[in-house]
Amino acid sequence: MASVEHMDSESLSGEDGVRRRDFINIAAVSFAGVGAVAVVLPLVNQMNPSADVLAQASTEVDLSAIKPGMAIKTTFRSQPLFVRHLTPKEIAEADKVNASTLRDPQTLEERVVDGKKEWLITMGVCTHLGCVPLGAAEGENRGEFGGYFCPCHGSHYDTAGRIRKGPAPLNLEVPKYAFTSDTAILVG
Repeated sequence: MASVEHMDSESLSGEDGVRRRDFINIAAVSFAGVGAVAVVLPLVNQMNPSADVLAQASTEVDLSAIKPGMAIKTTFRSQPLFVRHLTPKEIAEADKVNASTLRDPQTLEERVVDGKKEWLITMGVCTHLGCVPLGAAEGENRGEFGGYFCPCHGSHYDTAGRIRKGPAPLNLEVPKYAFTSDTAILVG
């Protein structure tokens, strides 16, 4: 009987040893995991955009004060943004142009949101060398086609922001935007 008692105490201490060892291993791995997360999380987090960049990621524009035939200049991502309220005459003139004859062929429908043909939203940056075209403010030179005129090198854009004359290779860029209501858009 003594040998059975001796064997039971060895097996118990052996099981306790394995259990203690397992606990220490699990605790060490858990501690290392928590330490790794504590080190990696700030490194990954610092790659997120800063608050000032997030603030510029989108711009809301109130359209209620822009009358037909008027345009305004605002900013989006630190660049000028033109918002133009086209008149029925300007829409008809833009639609009359055969897009296949243009340097950068696009119809007015391709440059506006469905159902909101009277609102043209473009970046206010000439596609030639990045100057800011005239034509958004009252009394500014709108060029030969009634849209925008770049005074730096003489590019002329029509009322749909399409290049019609001069060295600019492309139409004024149309940023991503959506109507949040009948009188407001969110750009970006």
